[in-house]
Amino acid sequence: MSSIPLPPAAVPVPVPVLDQARRAAPWMAGWLSLMLVVAVAGRQATREMDVFQIMEMRSLMGLVLLYPLVRMAGGWSALRTHQLPRHVGRNIVHYAAQYGWFLALTLIPLGQVVAIEFTMPIWTVLLAALFLGERLHRWKLAAVVLGAIGVAMIARPAGGAGIGAGQAIALVAALGFAVSVILVKSMARTEQAVTIMFWMLAVQSVLGLLPALAVWRWPTAAGWGWVTLVAIAGTYAHYCMASAMRHADATVVVPMDFLRVPLSALAGWLVYAERIDLWMALGTALILVGNLLNLGRAPTPTGTGRS
Repeated sequence: MSSIPLPPAAVPVPVPVLDQARRAAPWMAGWLSLMLVVAVAGRQATREMDVFQIMEMRSLMGLVLLYPLVRMAGGWSALRTHQLPRHVGRNIVHYAAQYGWFLALTLIPLGQVVAIEFTMPIWTVLLAALFLGERLHRWKLAAVVLGAIGVAMIARPAGGAGIGAGQAIALVAALGFAVSVILVKSMARTEQAVTIMFWMLAVQSVLGLLPALAVWRWPTAAGWGWVTLVAIAGTYAHYCMASAMRHADATVVVPMDFLRVPLSALAGWLVYAERIDLWMALGTALILVGNLLNLGRAPTPTGTGRS
């Protein structure tokens, strides 16, 4: 009996890198803008509340804010998953990384927190190659190397001192975020963005309940405002990131996120009068060059993009 050939639609069709970038770019623009809001509002909220409380309030509010997206995705049936253990594992890592990120905001300048976070693409590229089968061509590697050098220029310790506690916490958080990004990318192959978001908020609400109750303080009106901003921006920022991951490889999406480094430094200067020096300018230039190399010169991948 002769075999029946697969129809053309059943064969994965590679998506060129530039096409992936164009599809992912609007979602990444949303991610970048909203994450700047999270950084500023989060720092303001920590002035009167513990990080555990901020994260718990953000998760619970996020579940409410997610409801319109659940309706758009087809209702509660869109939340069904066959990857619950992976959702739980991913969110344990993400919760720990997010706690470290918020804590670092209270210890070192905003621009440094975000700059150190961008050691994440180094880990992401390696993990994506190891576990997702994404190719490591020379332009992706060049983007990561230039980005890493730029980040090192921006995040260098002041006065030649060693890395402090805030910088070390931010670095560990970056590794956790890299693991989280890889798990999101693997789940985005079968899960909708809203499904990934729902389980993130649900799992992290459970994880943070007891720690939040142990340090709970009723916020002032201003505190409620800042936490609400964190919840709104954080919820829709992660929806943007999960959507971007459905349109492009992780090694295309993550280098685009390098733009958050100079944008955060600018926000720190405007809001907190944090200094921008020559090293910051040079580091930013290297980051931008790395992005242009990755997005403008990369060959067509053999993997599949998600539309």
